[in-house]
Amino acid sequence: MGKRRRVAERRKNRPAVIGGMIAVVVGGAGFGLYALYGGGAADAASTAGHKPVKTGPLSATEVQTTARTFLSSWQQGKVTQAAAVTDDSKACVRLLTGYAQDAHVKDVTLTEGTRSGDKVPFSVKATVSYKGVSKPLSYDSAFTVIRRTSDGKPVVDWHAAVVHPDLSDGDTLVTGESGTPPVKALDRDGGEITTARYPSLGPVLDGLREKFGKKAGGKAGVELRVVRGTASEKAKLSDKTLLELSKGTPGTVKTTLSPTLQAAAEKQVTTQKNASVVVMRPSTGEILAVANSGHGFNVAFQGSLAPGSTMKIITSTMLFEKGLITPDASHPCPKTYKLAGWTFHNDDNSEIKKGTFKLSFGASCNNAFIDFAPKLSNSDLTTEAQQVYGLGMNNWAIGVPTFDGSVPVQSGAQMGASLIGQGGVRMNPLNMASVSATVDTGSFHQPYLVAPSVDNRTIAKASRTMSSKTQSQLKEVMQYTAAYGTAAKAMSGLSSSCGAKTGSAEVDGQKKPNGWFTAYCGDFSAAGVVQAGGHGGDTAGPIVAALLKLGSSL
Repeated sequence: MGKRRRVAERRKNRPAVIGGMIAVVVGGAGFGLYALYGGGAADAASTAGHKPVKTGPLSATEVQTTARTFLSSWQQGKVTQAAAVTDDSKACVRLLTGYAQDAHVKDVTLTEGTRSGDKVPFSVKATVSYKGVSKPLSYDSAFTVIRRTSDGKPVVDWHAAVVHPDLSDGDTLVTGESGTPPVKALDRDGGEITTARYPSLGPVLDGLREKFGKKAGGKAGVELRVVRGTASEKAKLSDKTLLELSKGTPGTVKTTLSPTLQAAAEKQVTTQKNASVVVMRPSTGEILAVANSGHGFNVAFQGSLAPGSTMKIITSTMLFEKGLITPDASHPCPKTYKLAGWTFHNDDNSEIKKGTFKLSFGASCNNAFIDFAPKLSNSDLTTEAQQVYGLGMNNWAIGVPTFDGSVPVQSGAQMGASLIGQGGVRMNPLNMASVSATVDTGSFHQPYLVAPSVDNRTIAKASRTMSSKTQSQLKEVMQYTAAYGTAAKAMSGLSSSCGAKTGSAEVDGQKKPNGWFTAYCGDFSAAGVVQAGGHGGDTAGPIVAALLKLGSSL
């Protein structure tokens, strides 16, 4: 990614200075009074009646007193008093009122845990009762005490997650008949999919229920659930069941997941912190495995992250199709390249003075790609991603919510950054597994988790197919990368016909880049990301390669 110098502009508002003294206008009834600040009576009068605002770190007593007031008021059902010690009383009143009236939670006992600085953990034990059916509810949560800037008073930093950790701001808790019957999800071999067996599939099961619950023939039960607000809906988060008071009758939904690959993917993502991976079958689009080391949000399907140099696959497709370069053409990669006021650097400030485009692709040398920017239109990369790879159209229908990639039209330096997967480009492992699959087969097959025939939904299609010449060139550079380039270590032991691409995406405020890796091998493709992990060949690479090796042995 290009590096540029940012200069922060600070605007200082200063009162007018008259003869070395500050003049301040004080409004009155039809007259103006000018107080000259230099000390004495005028200075004392100006501060009379104004209490100083307390600043600085909170004391242990302030944190303890605020925490106990908040927790005891909530436990006693004194919603207004609890809200009074938060920094958003209206939101607090609304959610705590709904906690009792809509979620039907009663007999609440809140137990404060051991504080860590200004953070206060606590446990909740309560009962959920609805139409004669009751069940105990217990969970842990936490909040942070802050100093309110307006008056210096210690208050609870209010967020919906204080009430329950699965809540985002704007979400609500509701107990009643579930609008959607439960589903029994099956893998491709007919085995039941559960979170006990596959911990990362919680969001997937929620999505399957939301999409197919009513269509699968089940009957709704009674439950306490999170109902998503506008912000969560935009993020494509599904409603979530927290407690089942009475079971419904589930319908059955069969997925394309391979039990062998899914179990392996679950194991592989535990080897790295913040890892996500997807495995699919290029010839059909079937998703064979999806796993995340974090189990709350499905980064693999719904993440929106800069893909770094894995984006060079799409960039190369565009360059090959336009006839701007061939794999074996001489093409140096300069140490720096200036574009529209930005200076772009390669990783470790490396350079390739004499070499081919294939060598630069295999070494992931940024400026060998960015220096094509003057020959491109602002929309060229966007058009390539949409028309050949089916990305950025927001029309994938895989069976659960997804983010379908984004390659916005950009200009100048931002357009140059997009060529190497930075700028405004955003992807996730599902998108990048599909990219490798498209290279493998030569045409886009929309990934899917549930067969389209189950609900007769329309799946996305690309408007055109890359030429056989372009496909051959892409395979040449990706196979070179897998054999001799930045992906060679991870891909060691796999067939020479397999191709791969690594990526590292810089993130503001993050010490290490996000590490990306995507590859195809046989009738399998896979992609993974390790957030804040470092280079993709070292982090996501071993995860992806291990799953491709397993796939080739099945």
